[in-house]
Amino acid sequence: MKTTHVKRAFKYRFYPTDAQAAELSRTFGCVRKVYNLALAARTEAWTRQERVNYNQTSAMLTAWKKTEELA
Repeated sequence: MKTTHVKRAFKYRFYPTDAQAAELSRTFGCVRKVYNLALAARTEAWTRQERVNYNQTSAMLTAWKKTEELA
């Protein structure tokens, strides 16, 4: 007997207020900045033939949060 799996998808629409839209934009901008910093750090380490693991990346994030630019 063959088992079939039913895949389902749900779509949701979201209509944020102006204040929510501004906060979401700010949050996504911060996330994008941190992702790009981490990617650059890992790429730079890779060119030196080193590896950056999760714990090192997490430590970098903690240090970045203490800088004036990313506080």
